[in-house]
Amino acid sequence: MSSQSIGVCTSTATLPEFVAAHARLFVLTGAGCSTDSGIPDYRDANGGWKRPQPVTYQAFVGEPTTRQRYWARSLVGWRRFGQAQPNASHHALARLEQQGKLTLLLTQNVDRLHQAAGSENVVDLHGRLDQVRCLACEHRVPRADFQAELVRLNPAWANLDAADAPDGDADLEGRDFSSFQVPSCPHCIGLLKPDVVFFGENVPRERVDAGMQALHDADAMLVIGSSLMVYSGYRFAYAAARAGKPIAAVNMGHTRADPLLSLKIEQSCAQALAFL
Repeated sequence: MSSQSIGVCTSTATLPEFVAAHARLFVLTGAGCSTDSGIPDYRDANGGWKRPQPVTYQAFVGEPTTRQRYWARSLVGWRRFGQAQPNASHHALARLEQQGKLTLLLTQNVDRLHQAAGSENVVDLHGRLDQVRCLACEHRVPRADFQAELVRLNPAWANLDAADAPDGDADLEGRDFSSFQVPSCPHCIGLLKPDVVFFGENVPRERVDAGMQALHDADAMLVIGSSLMVYSGYRFAYAAARAGKPIAAVNMGHTRADPLLSLKIEQSCAQALAFL
């Protein structure tokens, strides 16, 4: 691995220079990019969990009680998550693409707010929460339609309110989920799951390959709002460092890739990208 120095910067003075110096940027975004849209993030400034870890794929598939709890929380949380709008960070990155500066925008987020802001060359590394997928027949249902079915089957939950949690669910601790009804696939009665990558589940190979190809074609990597604590994102920073490509990161607090960074900006994403 090529050696790279860490340059911790508390102003945006050098980020415009970094962007201007590299004609082809590979951009990776994380939860910090969407917090200004009202979607909470997972981790604190030290990279630790702010709340209990998200549900795992194994628990969701193997435990009916886990599915009941997940979908009950999702019924309540989707009402606001589904209405979230792009913020200044999403719009800034869309402008960067329009300037022809990006090889790819790879996002760890599942909110599709980059696309809503006008970005076109986007890979949703961890999938998309606006649709539900059958694990048996691959039939997909728009999340809004699935929400209507959840409410139809569980009218008593429709008017509940709770604090938002990351990825479209809500904090409903202490409630009894045993009577919550979870819809099955309308085509084959199979198991329906959000079309996102859960913890313990593999990212589809084609998404990783698309990201690695875009990174290969890039001059530098720019990380926006990600601690890179999960390997699915960190692997791209590791690959960039091995290839000798400079890496800049905008993140409030620790990232797993700190030793690999050429430049670090500890500001909100919107502040750091305001020059675009």
